[in-house]
Amino acid sequence: MKLIQTELDGLLIIEPKVYSDSRGYFFESWREDFFKNIEINFIPVQQNESGSAFGVVRGLHYQLNPYAQAKLVRVVYGKVLDVAVDLRKNSKTFGKYFSVELSSENKRQFFIPAGFAHGFSVLSDFAIFSYMCDNYYNAEFERGIAYNDPVLNIDWKIPVEKMIISQKDLNNPTFQLAEKNF
Repeated sequence: MKLIQTELDGLLIIEPKVYSDSRGYFFESWREDFFKNIEINFIPVQQNESGSAFGVVRGLHYQLNPYAQAKLVRVVYGKVLDVAVDLRKNSKTFGKYFSVELSSENKRQFFIPAGFAHGFSVLSDFAIFSYMCDNYYNAEFERGIAYNDPVLNIDWKIPVEKMIISQKDLNNPTFQLAEKNF
């Protein structure tokens, strides 16, 4: 696995070694010892999958402490723009975001530490998105930030008139008003 550091501390892109031949491909999508070797204590306890059509924007989502989640995400089918926003108040990059294209073609994975909000937009006709979390989902501690927050100014790579957003996500507060305890 190849590790790519981003400009946001702890936010990592992982490129697995893919073995391809006439039958198809194989790669290791998770290795506990890889994370131990880079001194990240990430032990998944829950794996989720979503399927979404072109134009869907999901996020920005996170859970407050003590139920904050680190995530390892990847695309099984299709292509998405994946976005993480630093919510850690003592971080040099607090309030900054990073985005990366993940696809079934590039097989990249994105490691998002606890203390980040997360979202994605679907750039292909359909996408299957998979993510492993190191803490269980807890609805009481779930929070969100508006996808169209003017301070963050995220380019989701989807025309506004083509965006498909849940009512729940349409009601998320701005970055400045969102509750954060990291």
